[in-house]
Amino acid sequence: MENIQTLKTIGIGTKESTKLKPTKVKIETVEVRTVGEKGSNKVVCNVKHPDNEDTIEISSVSYRKGNKIENSGLWINLDYENLLRKGSALATLLVHLSCANIEALQGRECQTEEDEKGYLTLKCY
Repeated sequence: MENIQTLKTIGIGTKESTKLKPTKVKIETVEVRTVGEKGSNKVVCNVKHPDNEDTIEISSVSYRKGNKIENSGLWINLDYENLLRKGSALATLLVHLSCANIEALQGRECQTEEDEKGYLTLKCY
């Protein structure tokens, strides 16, 4: 309880958070999380950014779909054979990095870029 009281008295700092620049990152680990009201499964990549001591989480990808660049979360969408849906954002990432499955992403390197909100996303085009 004492810790919560201490948090109530902390002032506002003067340092702004540092924004990580798009660069090549290494995917250290991957995990599947169930998120949202519908309980959808999403892949979260814990990546090592060269300008950050700790790993950061990236769960979206930018990829070419037709003539446009799309940005999408790494949602697990299965086809009628219970395989990852061909052409989905996650499947596109796997193909781009020559991975047969989600586990194979571990240890791979991938370029990043900023999405429209300024967050880092994996770049697959």
